[in-house]
Amino acid sequence: MEFKLFGKWVFNVEVNDLGLKSYINLEQRILPKTDGRTKNKHIIEKLITHLMIPGHRGKKHKLTSGRCTGKYQTIYNIVEKSFDIISEKTKKNPIEIFIRAIENSAPYELTVSQQVGGIVARKPSICSPKKRLDLALRRLVQGSYAKTFNKKKKMYEVLAEEFINASKNSTESYAVAERQRNEKEAEGAR
Repeated sequence: MEFKLFGKWVFNVEVNDLGLKSYINLEQRILPKTDGRTKNKHIIEKLITHLMIPGHRGKKHKLTSGRCTGKYQTIYNIVEKSFDIISEKTKKNPIEIFIRAIENSAPYELTVSQQVGGIVARKPSICSPKKRLDLALRRLVQGSYAKTFNKKKKMYEVLAEEFINASKNSTESYAVAERQRNEKEAEGAR
C-alpha cells in the first residue's frame, strides 16, 4: 500500500544534494508526526515544527515570533494549503519543489569569529549537513513569516511563493539571498 502526503502527493522524490541526502527523511507516512520518537524526523514534520515558532531574526530581536503558538493542526493546514498552491502554480509534485528549495537555500560555508590576541578575526568554515538543513528550513520559514507579518497576504500564500522562488534559485527568496550573502562573506574572509 502506498501512502501519500495529505492523501494527494507521492513521496518518490530524489534528493540531489549528496550531503543532505541522509538527513532528509522522505519515508511514506499517513501523518508526518513522530511525537519525538525518532532521531531522523520526517522533513515535513521538521517544516511544521519550524513553522510553529519562526524565531528571532538577527541578534537584536527586531522581529520576534510574536503571536505564533504551537498548534500542530493549524500549521498542518497551512502546509497543506501552501502545497496545494504550489501544485496549482507549477503543475509538479510540491514535495519535489520543497526539496529543491531546501537544496538551493542550504549554505555550504559560513563565517565564524575567532579571537586572536585582542583582535576578533572572521574565518570561513564549512557547514555540516545537519546545520545546512536546519538553516535552510529556518530561513525559508523566517522569510515567509517576515513577508506576511502585518500584511494582508496569508501565510500559506507567502510560504508557497517562498518555496517556488527558492526552488528556482531566485534571489526573491529570502533563504537563497541569505545563502548567497553568507557565501560571499565567507569568500571575503579568506
